[in-house]
Formats: sequence, structure tokens, C-alpha cells
Amino acid sequence: MVGYSMKSDPATTACAIGRDMPISPKHSEVICAHIRGWPLERAKDFLVDVIAQKRPVPDRRYGSSPHRKGGVGPGRYPKKASQAILEVLESAEANAEYKGLVIDGLVIHHISANQGRTTMSYFRRARGRSTPKRRETVNVEVILRESKSKEE
Repeated sequence: MVGYSMKSDPATTACAIGRDMPISPKHSEVICAHIRGWPLERAKDFLVDVIAQKRPVPDRRYGSSPHRKGGVGPGRYPKKASQAILEVLESAEANAEYKGLVIDGLVIHHISANQGRTTMSYFRRARGRSTPKRRETVNVEVILRESKSKEE
């Protein structure tokens, strides 16, 4: 499997990758760290709630967010990053269905967000000057695995 940072068994796993997604690297790292190891349906429901601003994503890494209701602590509602990660999760789910895996027992075995390409452009300024504008992108990779408790 070229392009994945982790090797997995193709018989029991399904993979998906989203490259050069125009989302915040900071938000995507926090979301991926929060949902790692969760069942697929729970993670999808959580991301839908984040998009609807019903549940915040706890910010345990950066801590520059305001506190939220419900005892979450510092957290945000990263709508754009949640939508992009939800698309990658749905793509991995479709790959698992195509492979013939049991959809109800899928668990997020590996999810990571790495910095992608940064494209440069410039803001025009007065008196012939310019300011650099950096557009950051993110590569998100997901590996879903059939849970072992369903097999036993």
C-alpha cells in the first residue's frame, strides 16, 4: 500500500486517504487524536454533531480555546475540518463495504493528519509592496479494522 504510514492486513482492514485538503492542520490533528480508536458509527455521529455545533472537540494539545458546556474544557467547533474528515471516513467505509467487511464492527485503527503542500501567493499592498499568503493543506489517512469482539 503505497502512501500509508502504517502497514495493515488487507483481509481485515480498509483504507482511505485524502490528499491536499484545504483545512487547518491544527484542527485536523486535534480531531484525529480525539476519535482515534473509536467505532466508526460513533465517530461519524460525533463529527455530524460538531458540524451542527452541538458537541465541541476538546483541545488537549494546544489549549488556546475557550471552555465549553458539559465539562469538556477547552474546545472548538472546527466545521470545515470535520466535514473533510467525515468524507474520508465515509470513503473508507465504502472501501470496506466493497471488500465485504462487516460494516457494523468497524473500528478506527489508525487515523492521522499530516501537513500537505503549502502553496504561496501574495497580497498586493500599497506603494508596490506585497505580503506573502500561505495556503496550507492537510493529508488525512484512515485505516478501519474489523473489531475482534465481533469475531469471537
